[in-house]
Amino acid sequence: MYTKKIYFSGGNVRELQEIFADVPGVVKVLVGTLNARNVHSYVNHEPQSLENVAAVEIEFNPKKMDLSMLMDVLFNVLNPYADKTLGVYYTSGEDEPQVELHLNFIANRGKEPVVSKACLTINDPNSNPKFARKCFAKVGRLSSFTAAPDDEQHFLRKHPEIHTDIDLTKFKTSLRF
Repeated sequence: MYTKKIYFSGGNVRELQEIFADVPGVVKVLVGTLNARNVHSYVNHEPQSLENVAAVEIEFNPKKMDLSMLMDVLFNVLNPYADKTLGVYYTSGEDEPQVELHLNFIANRGKEPVVSKACLTINDPNSNPKFARKCFAKVGRLSSFTAAPDDEQHFLRKHPEIHTDIDLTKFKTSLRF
């Protein structure tokens, strides 16, 4: 079976692991740390470096689950306009355009497009920086991922008494594809 991997950071990675573990088409989810290079910030549009960030590795079947749908789940759980540790990291160059396009959409969601006097829609998402939303989500190519030890994997399943910010049971029952 052909699978792909994507890496998400932000929020509580233990909660992210449990959320994505039950998404259809997801084969495996691991908690660990990542070290990314050439990270692009949607706040200041300058490359940044990132070291030892907690993240989840999601292995999925692209015939059953689309990368953009996984990002939709992520951005429904975590607010890209508030969480400064939120990030999407890829290893395959073929994922870069899709991830960049999705993050550009998130950064410009809710803004009306600029229209010229000739009634042409101008595809310039930053036509007026005054109205630009601050999307803190980062995107970049992953340089390394180190999985956490086995006792840290699926920690919330092993310890259901731990309080979570997300009602995982309610979230899983409302998840529809």
